[in-house]
Amino acid sequence: MRDDGEEKRSPQRPAAEVVDLAELKASSTKSTIKAAPRDPRPENVPNGAVVHPKRIVALFDEPEGTAFAKIGPKQFGDTWLPVITRNKDWVQVLLPSKPNGSTGWLRSTELEEAHSRFLVKVHLGARTLELLEDGEQVGTWTVAIGAAATPTPTGRTFVLGQITDEKQPFSPVILPLGSHSDTLDSYGGGPGTVALHGWTDPSVFGQAVSHGCVR
Repeated sequence: MRDDGEEKRSPQRPAAEVVDLAELKASSTKSTIKAAPRDPRPENVPNGAVVHPKRIVALFDEPEGTAFAKIGPKQFGDTWLPVITRNKDWVQVLLPSKPNGSTGWLRSTELEEAHSRFLVKVHLGARTLELLEDGEQVGTWTVAIGAAATPTPTGRTFVLGQITDEKQPFSPVILPLGSHSDTLDSYGGGPGTVALHGWTDPSVFGQAVSHGCVR
């Protein structure tokens, strides 16, 4: 309360905070959002910082910028997104929507933050998968990658979640990634989401034979 008797007014909210979420398209493995900024450093390895939206929140094209989409706390379980850049109270994250390499900016106050100890590297030339924990190699495996006509996409991405389906003949556990095939729009009716998963026939390991997934 001001001493001149006038009622104290709340300061005007920054333009970036006034957003109608109902008007925004959701970023998910099933959506394409052409307005999303592209990953500026697709070959860099993130430092392990990951964030989880506490609720449905707006995605911006830059700090205090224009909202172009929204993202919620659930996809395949809880949604955790890797942080690739920080700017004061904002973080830039990788997104699960098409095109590959899509990013967006989120306000840090709307997020829960954690640190992932794990890093997966897929070496397409050597056709191997390497797992590291706290920077130390846990193991390496020979894998199958995308065929020439349906290549495994390159650049950094992230494990979006886990699916357990005992009815799948090739692998009951599937780890969908935040990337999609560049040549196929659908895998069996799905959105063409690239994944890590097992395979029952070991003769494919070391071969370029998949639709883009890493077996």
